Amino acid sequence: PVTLNTEGEWVWVDSVIGAPIGARIKVTPSGQRFLVDDEGKEQSLSQEQEASLRVMHPTSVEGVDDMIKLGDMNEAGLLRNLLIRHKQGIIYTYTGSVLVAVNPYQDFPIYSADQVRLYHSRKLGELPPHIFAIAESCYFNMTRHLRNQCCIISGESGAGKTESTKLILQYLAAVSGQQSEQRIEQQILESNPILEAFGNAKTIRNDNSSRFGKYLEIFFNKDGVIEAARVEQYLLEKSRVCHQALEERNYHMFYCMLVGITAEEKKTLRLGDAKEYNFLTKGNCIVCEGRDDAKDYIRIRSAMKILTFSEKQCQEILKLLAAILHLGNVCFEATTQNNLETSDVSKSEHFSMAASLLEVEKSSLERSLTHRSFMTNRERVTKPLSSEQASDCRDALVKAIYNKLFIWIVEKINSVIYKKLSNSPKSSYLSIGLLDIFGFENFNTNSFEQLCINFANEKLQQFFVGHIFKLEQEEYLKEDIVWNNINFSDNQNILDLLAGKSCNLLALIDEESHFPKGSDSTLLNKMNQQHSRDKSYIASRSQYDTNFGIQHFAGVVYYDSTGFLEKNRDAISSDIIKMVEMSKNKLLRQTFETELSTNGLKITNNNKVVMTPKSSLRAQADKRKQVPTLSGQFRQSLDSLMKALSACQPFFIRCFKPNNDKQSEVFDRELCMRQLRYSGMMDTIRIRNLGYPIRHTFEEFLKRYRVLLKTTICNPKTETAAACCEAICRTVIKGEDEWKIGRTKIFLKDAHDAVLERLREQELSRVAVVIQRVMMGHKDRCSFSFQYIHSGCYRVRKSWKQKREAVILLQAYTRGLLARKTAQRMRNDVRNDERFIFNQQNKPLISFVTVEQRRNMPEPADETSAETPGPEIPPPMSTTPIPSLEEDDDEFDEDDDQFSFYKFSELNFQGNATHTHVTQRLRQPLLPHDDEGDTLACLTLSWIILRFMGDIPEPKSLDTTSQASSTISHHLPNKQGRRLSNLVGLDQKILRKNKKKLGGGNRRASAIPEEVRTNVDEDVLIGEGPTLHRPLSALEKLHIIIGYALSRRDIRDEIYCQICKQLVKNKNRKSRMQGWTLLSICLGIFPPTELFMKYLESFVRKGPSAYGAYCTERLRRIIANGERKELPCWIELQAAKSKEPIDVTVTLMDDRTISLQLESASTSAEVCQAVAEKTNLKDTHGFSLYISLYDKMWSLGSCGKHVLDAVSQCEQEMRRQGKHERDTPWSLSLRKELFTPWHDCSEDPISTDLIYRQVIKGIKSADYTSEKEDGYVQLAAMHYYIQFGSTNSRENIQKVVEECIATQLIENKSMTKWIQLINSALSQAPFNNGKQSRESVKGELVDSARKEWPLHFSKFYEVTMTSGPPLPKSRFFVAVNWSGIFFMDGREKRLLELPYIEMQEVHKISPQIVRLATVRGDFDLRCAEAVEMAALIEDTLKGLRQHSVYALAQQDTNKPDDPMFLVCKRGDLLLVEKDEEYSPEETWIKATNQRTSSSGAVYKDTVQFLPTLTRPTEDMLELLIPGQRKHSAAQSAPQRDETVAPVSLKEFSLENFRPAGRQGASKGVGREKLWSSSREPLKQPLMKTLVGNSDLSNLACNLLPILKYMGDYPIKHSRSPVELTDQIFGPATQHEALQDEIYCQIMRQMTSNNNRLSMERGWQLMWLCSGLFPPSQNLMRHTQRFLESRPREPLASVCLQRLLSMCSKKPRKLPPHLVEVDAIQQNSTMIFHKVHFPNDTSDIFEVASTTTIKELCYSIASHLKLNSADGYSLYLKTPNKVMSLDEERYFFDSLRQTSDSPKKGKRVREANVPYLVIFKRKLWFNVTPGKDQVADLTFHFPQEMPKYLRGNHNCTKEDMITLGGLLFRSKVDSDRSQFVMIPRMLSELVPADKIKIMSPEDWKKHIISSYNKQSGITLQEAKIAFLRTISSWPTFGCAFFEVKQSCEPSYPSTVMIAISKQGVSLINPTNKELLVMHKFSRILEFSSKGNFFQMTVGTLMKSSFVCETTQAYAMEDLLRSYISMYERQRDAFRPRNHMFS
Repeated sequence: PVTLNTEGEWVWVDSVIGAPIGARIKVTPSGQRFLVDDEGKEQSLSQEQEASLRVMHPTSVEGVDDMIKLGDMNEAGLLRNLLIRHKQGIIYTYTGSVLVAVNPYQDFPIYSADQVRLYHSRKLGELPPHIFAIAESCYFNMTRHLRNQCCIISGESGAGKTESTKLILQYLAAVSGQQSEQRIEQQILESNPILEAFGNAKTIRNDNSSRFGKYLEIFFNKDGVIEAARVEQYLLEKSRVCHQALEERNYHMFYCMLVGITAEEKKTLRLGDAKEYNFLTKGNCIVCEGRDDAKDYIRIRSAMKILTFSEKQCQEILKLLAAILHLGNVCFEATTQNNLETSDVSKSEHFSMAASLLEVEKSSLERSLTHRSFMTNRERVTKPLSSEQASDCRDALVKAIYNKLFIWIVEKINSVIYKKLSNSPKSSYLSIGLLDIFGFENFNTNSFEQLCINFANEKLQQFFVGHIFKLEQEEYLKEDIVWNNINFSDNQNILDLLAGKSCNLLALIDEESHFPKGSDSTLLNKMNQQHSRDKSYIASRSQYDTNFGIQHFAGVVYYDSTGFLEKNRDAISSDIIKMVEMSKNKLLRQTFETELSTNGLKITNNNKVVMTPKSSLRAQADKRKQVPTLSGQFRQSLDSLMKALSACQPFFIRCFKPNNDKQSEVFDRELCMRQLRYSGMMDTIRIRNLGYPIRHTFEEFLKRYRVLLKTTICNPKTETAAACCEAICRTVIKGEDEWKIGRTKIFLKDAHDAVLERLREQELSRVAVVIQRVMMGHKDRCSFSFQYIHSGCYRVRKSWKQKREAVILLQAYTRGLLARKTAQRMRNDVRNDERFIFNQQNKPLISFVTVEQRRNMPEPADETSAETPGPEIPPPMSTTPIPSLEEDDDEFDEDDDQFSFYKFSELNFQGNATHTHVTQRLRQPLLPHDDEGDTLACLTLSWIILRFMGDIPEPKSLDTTSQASSTISHHLPNKQGRRLSNLVGLDQKILRKNKKKLGGGNRRASAIPEEVRTNVDEDVLIGEGPTLHRPLSALEKLHIIIGYALSRRDIRDEIYCQICKQLVKNKNRKSRMQGWTLLSICLGIFPPTELFMKYLESFVRKGPSAYGAYCTERLRRIIANGERKELPCWIELQAAKSKEPIDVTVTLMDDRTISLQLESASTSAEVCQAVAEKTNLKDTHGFSLYISLYDKMWSLGSCGKHVLDAVSQCEQEMRRQGKHERDTPWSLSLRKELFTPWHDCSEDPISTDLIYRQVIKGIKSADYTSEKEDGYVQLAAMHYYIQFGSTNSRENIQKVVEECIATQLIENKSMTKWIQLINSALSQAPFNNGKQSRESVKGELVDSARKEWPLHFSKFYEVTMTSGPPLPKSRFFVAVNWSGIFFMDGREKRLLELPYIEMQEVHKISPQIVRLATVRGDFDLRCAEAVEMAALIEDTLKGLRQHSVYALAQQDTNKPDDPMFLVCKRGDLLLVEKDEEYSPEETWIKATNQRTSSSGAVYKDTVQFLPTLTRPTEDMLELLIPGQRKHSAAQSAPQRDETVAPVSLKEFSLENFRPAGRQGASKGVGREKLWSSSREPLKQPLMKTLVGNSDLSNLACNLLPILKYMGDYPIKHSRSPVELTDQIFGPATQHEALQDEIYCQIMRQMTSNNNRLSMERGWQLMWLCSGLFPPSQNLMRHTQRFLESRPREPLASVCLQRLLSMCSKKPRKLPPHLVEVDAIQQNSTMIFHKVHFPNDTSDIFEVASTTTIKELCYSIASHLKLNSADGYSLYLKTPNKVMSLDEERYFFDSLRQTSDSPKKGKRVREANVPYLVIFKRKLWFNVTPGKDQVADLTFHFPQEMPKYLRGNHNCTKEDMITLGGLLFRSKVDSDRSQFVMIPRMLSELVPADKIKIMSPEDWKKHIISSYNKQSGITLQEAKIAFLRTISSWPTFGCAFFEVKQSCEPSYPSTVMIAISKQGVSLINPTNKELLVMHKFSRILEFSSKGNFFQMTVGTLMKSSFVCETTQAYAMEDLLRSYISMYERQRDAFRPRNHMFS
């Protein structure tokens, strides 16, 4: 208790509900104190009350996401937290890992596809609480830890358990469905409507209450894809079929059936309305508000179709349901016979109909209802029943039928969704179980069902508490906290009472049920006698009392024992069984199958499917003897369920209902308190309170209680946070055990939290008083001064006002004059400037006004989004001068500059866009763009630019549920189910324009509500949410803007225009500052195009003084140095704000640092030059700038690379690691990267010193390593001499060892040993005599390092060889250094060495391809830095030739008449004399012929200088002699040792093959050689890993086809090669473990095999295999050696290349295609396939085994010279269907999968299935007729014309006439003689449904007229004109599907679905009227199954659309492709980090 003295403080007040509630202190002006509680009630506060109040912890005031964080860890704290969040509309809260879900009783838009993506791959607690977070944790833990998971959802009826289960299922299906191909997810989701219809009903508490328990187990494969599922049901409430309480209904299915079936079905079943049936009216409630039974019935029937319920089965179900209703209306008449009460069935149509539907004789049915037979000792006796007993018997029959029907439906569902696992091994599957089971129940009258339900809840409670306790232990263990003597209360004693100890309650009930004379009273007596002493049992008060009680964990429950035994026996009378036996109703007999079979009856047509998996824990129960009683069955199910749950990692969801009245904003404290108590939340709290319930991280604790820390005891600046926390606790809290310090947190007892809070408040109050005292004194002193000087201020103000008015007057006259001059100039410009007039032709007539008038016009509404901006706010009247920035801004475009931004806007802006500032995002770009992707990008950029400048606010945080829910009132924003955002722009405008044309003005009312247009929704475009529709930092927004500019060059001018526009007439200073910052950064990254260059230069020159010169310079620099390649970095943003350069330091190898200044355009060449100037470095060649991040360092060269691009990549890597960009620890250094071959160390001592220090550091860090120890010793000796001279000192030698010998080397060999070695080397060193200078020794050391480590001083380039002499790899690195050019595979392996002398020429074929012409052949290398690599090699060759003294004579020279000239022959080696007299300009040179030793002069143009500094060898001269090159090249191509023996698998077999068996039965025969060929079939697999696996072992041994294919084993029956390859490779493509086995068996059969034909076929198999999948890493090395050791085999190198290529690709999914097998059998390794086009042409294209569909599409597009391959796809056409091929799949896999579809039982050869591969446009995005003529004529026209002629478009008569003329011209060109054929050609000229609107002659007349008007155009132009005309229609590019639907009564039964880039349109096929248009943003999910297509649309309420069409899959595929395309659009701005990839 504390004394309160502050108003507004929150406290706890006692309440009537048994737990305190929150209240706030209120103090009146008179000082009277009140308490205002959470309910808003006031009560006065006495002093006594004040003393008893407890202060509320701050966490309880505001509420928390996780209730574990609550300071008030008690019932009141939990309850109030839920209350606060409920008021805020937040329905989810954590308690640790437990999710509490409060039913909101309204729809919230927080379960969309965007939310799924948001929570996917995020850990629990990273985002606000959500049910998706729990689902994601289940999914992540399952895939990460490979452990089964379960989610236990509990709560009272109406708390939302069923909905929660569906949401988790929805999430798992969405996450899995991203990869799944089977659509099993859809089937699982569709099981819900069926189970709900038959198992759910309206109760008082819940409109959709589950009346059965359900455990849904979902099975996943190793990739996390759903493979199957299984439902288990528990304890269906059968009694509801016959009896319902008031205001409750029977099961939903009855009501749905009566309103949903057709009139014909009603007539057949003789059914009427629900009010006519007794079983449906007992609750006096037929209609359930909020449910549409008719729609539900359609959904149920649709779900049944998807789950393969046949039409006959559906009708059989309806018959049984109708029979139940008819039986309910049967009455019994009481009679008396032989003094016994008997009864007869009253005659009625209902009874006759029931018998007919059950297909039994009426007499048989009547007898079974009115008589009961039973066995006596000798015979069966039949006893008549009274009318009351007959009614009970009827009810028992009805309940049995419904219960059995429900079980049958569950099993039917399981047979579909569990089908895959029923016949395959289960061990490889993981599962997630969802338990939706009845909550704890306590009614006024509780019966046997409540006992079973509460027993289940006791079990689950024990499971929950045990799990929570374990979590608590793990937390203490993780933090190293000692935690002893903690016990928690569990409910084991109650479980013992119910089912644990001997004679437990359920055992007594079972026992009594088996006694013939057992009754409810005898049962109660036994229970009272046995358990009266048990504290948990409450015995009945008297012998007449039928109640007993149990003290459950949630409270006492009293049970009425009446009817216990009857319910437990759950017996169906033998009379009913006999009646069923006589029935002819197959479904009825199937449902009673178990009872009929136990009676010894045989059932025909047994279709029952038992789905219990053998590996499941529940399957163990199947072995036990079946328990006949209901409690026994329930216990058995419950036991197996608990075992299954115990084997899983559990998650818990506690569902709460806030009130019993289903009100959306009512919170019943008492109800919620009761739920809190028995939900286990308090157990969680209790367990935590036993330990240390209050936990804070050190940082949080120190931040909050820093005021309590005395810096004299512990200073936070010098000590750790943990030490400071400990110091605070020691000062404030007494007692060591009252708090604990963990690894990352501090743990406190509950009481101390309040103490800390009180002391903190006191200390803050004390400090506040001090601050107030000082500030009040300061204020009083200032006030006095102000009064003193105030008297003189009036005169100053008056003078200033007069001057201000004068200035305004001058400004007005001056501006008027300037405006009039400008207007006159504009008029003159318009008259004279033809280009200006041309641009205005398509605009409305302009009335010219002055610039000032133009600027004052209101912004056109068309430029902004949905709403027009409000009135312009005048600038505030300020007494301070306006900053210069504003003055400069206002002067834009107001001079006579011909390059003003205003003029550019008039010339180039489209629509009514102006050049001035707006406050809402654009609805169309400022500039026209051909590319629709550019258009979408521009609209997104407008949004981001406005947000960057602060012109529109940032979106609210995705505090998902919290933020979304809190804004919901009566009008929900339509964000539910967002998958893609709204597509707005041109397409929507076209749709709106054509709305009347489409009949949109008066269309029928749609059942799908129109989309509510809200600002929030409309403003978010495609792909923007949730990626961009969230709060973004300034740097993130900058990255998006620049990212788009870098990836889309054509929108750069648009970006500059949008920024400039926002700066003109912008009255917000902060916005302008941000705008100029943005503009300056863009100017440092990319330049504008020539179109906007001069305008932009003019604009920035006129910018504010602070930015004008700065931006101008940045623009000049970026033009000079070239555009950047990467996103701007954080330091650039900071520099742009301050307009200062970036200060950096460059570290040299001698540890000096050079300070420099960078800006955005700075290059590495500029930095290197600046460093050289500052350090006086002269020999700069080969020095490069390096950047380092942590232990990674890479070169930026000394070229045009931008330094800040590298910094940006470092920052992106930091961000990828989850760290902040500003903390990136990058650094710059200057290092020697490259030597010239003619390097001379004496030229520049500074250069030599830097290299020397770099070498010493490199040796020490082990960057430079030598194979020989002596190399280190010699270098160390030189280093010693350089440092210390010739004097010997052990201490100095030790220093040298420490400086230049790697630590590892010192540890391997002792320090003493190294000292001895160096000392010895020094004594023998020639330089140690003191005569040699230290500088010369330093030069020797550098030269030694240069020669020792050429690769360490190399420039590396990653290349792909496109042509050239064969090499083992086509992708490798090229290292260019002083000694030559090396082709490297990694850092160590050299593929080829090319000395410079072998180089002839370097050709730049293209910007990315360089050709190296060498004596070995020409190498074409593709490289991103090809230009740089070519320049480096060319410069080196040029320098070598200049320094070389060796030349080759190019021709014979023989001049006997002039002895001065040298005689030589072509090819002679000449030694040129380069003495003092030598001049490069001379035309002749002195040389000595090395062949003849004679000297003389020779003309320079007759010799070729060799690029070498050393004399070439004779072998090299042989290569270089002209005329011998071909022969030499062949000899000098990379040679392999031909004599090496072929490698076998012998070495591999020793470790990896199974032990070898004997080759024969006789003694002395050796063991078989498993690695060598054999004609005997294998009886065991080769790989020992397969031996233990029986399934795979059998498959491995079935590889006899390898022997058959190779001809090593006889074939009895003729088999085609492809059949054999299918048998060989088919199993391995499905089982990765078999892939090594295949390789081994093929290579084995090719080892020591002397049969040439067999070997040839073996190589064919190897070729096929190497294109399917690679071997494992373990086998790869051996396979590579196997192939390399057989160079003479033609296919060996090809197989090796295929193998190496396959290593970087995904393996194939299917065995080789027939085309592949045929090709290799004909010895062809190149495969060509024919591809057909829509214009009836075709071509052939090369296809490799690993060519994907996407690669082939790009190849075709490139061959046809299309502008782009985007939007095109390959289709496979077979006699039965046309299928689109998935672009990610391999071509041959796709061919096999879609073309191989033989019927069951028939073997169809591939060759017999004809197919065509067609290439055509699939996605009509970015299609502008005339833009790409090849595409128009080859694809667009032939694809669109048939749609037009089929009548799919809605068009006018005028359009048809125009198009008829164009089509006629496209067919006959200019042949007018064909006019007479027009009437016969009408079907080719006019839409089919419009031909009859005119006579053929009228059509002819109009078409000829149209044809004549188009005279002069060619056939091709006519086709393009046709496309241009129809491209303006909203249905242009649509794919049309005619479907049948019954979902929407207001639509026709047959509708046309049109799928386009806008979305999905439903069209009336009769009149082409648009019924509804669903944008992609509203489509939540879609799928197809067989001939059914389903689509769920999200508006205010979700609605499902199901239709039937043979093209269902095509619709799904097309939708998915459009959505994927739009999602790819948003990736355009993503950063591309090359260095860290």
